[in-house]
Amino acid sequence: MLKYTIKRIFLFIPTVLIISFVIFFIIQLPEGDFVSSYVARMQAEGEVFTAQDVADLRTQYGIDQPWLVQYFNWMEKIITKGDFGYSFAYARPVWSVIMDRLVLTIIVSLTILIFTYLVSIPIGLYSALHQYSVGDYFFTALGFLGMATPNFLLAIILMYVSFKWTGDPLLGLFSTEMLQEGVHLYNFGEFLQRMIIPTIVIGTAGTAGIIRTVRGQMLDEQTKQYTLTARAKGLPEYVIVYKYCLRAVLNPVASGLAKALSNIFSGSTISAIVMNLSIQGPVLYAALKSQDMYLAGTILLVQAVLVVIGTLLSDLALAWLDPRIRFDRKG
Repeated sequence: MLKYTIKRIFLFIPTVLIISFVIFFIIQLPEGDFVSSYVARMQAEGEVFTAQDVADLRTQYGIDQPWLVQYFNWMEKIITKGDFGYSFAYARPVWSVIMDRLVLTIIVSLTILIFTYLVSIPIGLYSALHQYSVGDYFFTALGFLGMATPNFLLAIILMYVSFKWTGDPLLGLFSTEMLQEGVHLYNFGEFLQRMIIPTIVIGTAGTAGIIRTVRGQMLDEQTKQYTLTARAKGLPEYVIVYKYCLRAVLNPVASGLAKALSNIFSGSTISAIVMNLSIQGPVLYAALKSQDMYLAGTILLVQAVLVVIGTLLSDLALAWLDPRIRFDRKG
């Protein structure tokens, strides 16, 4: 296991470098750049730009060079100085823009992640252990409904229901008063109240998917030979289910850790925009829309790093959950 972990860590650097190259290349594919988008917006408002003005702006922003040169300059600054570049849209260093919403993004995403696993795993186990019962049919229908309903549509419905019941659609994580006064212990309860809709909306799709996965895996494990042998030897049912079957059932759940870590940083973009959440998802969308390449590239690069780290952690978790998985070969 140690040898495998060290090998994966050494592969981490070239993997991230290749991903960063692909990210920067894809960001450059759309026609135009930040300056062309900026000039188009200003011209729509009546501003006049000459060709020399546009060329001077490109020189000022450092995007007058070929994209490959821009990429190597960007990576050199990241590696040597820890400088992720300058956000054209925010007129600030990229990392300071990311840090503005990083803490809140982590809080929101971890809350949703915990909600997803705490709700989905027990429901999936219940459905499998009570197959074809009323509860199983109910949760199965709920799971299909959760996977089929777009998150942004569910967000609109829940905000409408909240407005009808309470007079407040709970739009955003902070009310006007909270933004003016700051988040304190006495208004922390309001913040938790405003977390209800985002947690349900963003967590629904993941919860529904894990319910189906856990249910299917548990039903499969219940019919395997080791389970039948354990029952024949008189082993208590709860030991069979929770000590042996559950570890195998959690394998596909653990394998989704890479995606979960990535979502912690980005959040659900469309749903976050609809619910006016101050997390990284809307920032990434705005950066891609305005072709703010260094900001968008850094967010995507951090997501890629988290995916690589999450993949390693999920592999280690799988090895712990299932002793049959080994990372070394013996002749």
